[in-house]
This record gives sequence, structure tokens and C-alpha cells, in this order.
Amino acid sequence: MKILVINNDGGGFADYVDVADGTTVAQLFERQIGATKPSHYLIRVNRQPCPADQVLREGDRISITPTKIEGAKS
Repeated sequence: MKILVINNDGGGFADYVDVADGTTVAQLFERQIGATKPSHYLIRVNRQPCPADQVLREGDRISITPTKIEGAKS
């Protein structure tokens, strides 16, 4: 199934990606971002906060935005 992934990390990008039925938000995050901590990101599905175990559906829109900017003062 196709979903839209909006990755606001670094240069950012938005693209449609194919995922298997039953894919969760956590699985997609691991696939797209990798081995960093999900707690360092604001992850939303269709503009709403979501749990990590939420199963994605055809046409969902996922946005991944870092909450900590590298090099910025804390």
C-alpha cells in the first residue's frame, strides 16, 4: 500500500512509499530514520499524534520532525 512520508530531518523530503499491510508507525520510523531515538522526533499520522504501535492504512500521511536540532543550544 502507498503512504506519504514527510521527513523534516536535515534537508527534508516528501515522497510516497510502499509499505506492507500491517506496518506500524514504529516499523516505518526504523525503516526511514534508522537507529536514532524516536523520542527525539515528533511523529504524526494525518496531522495527529499517534502511538508507536498504530497500524498504517492506505493513503496515510506520516510526518517526522526532529525536536532536537543538531548544533542548537539547549
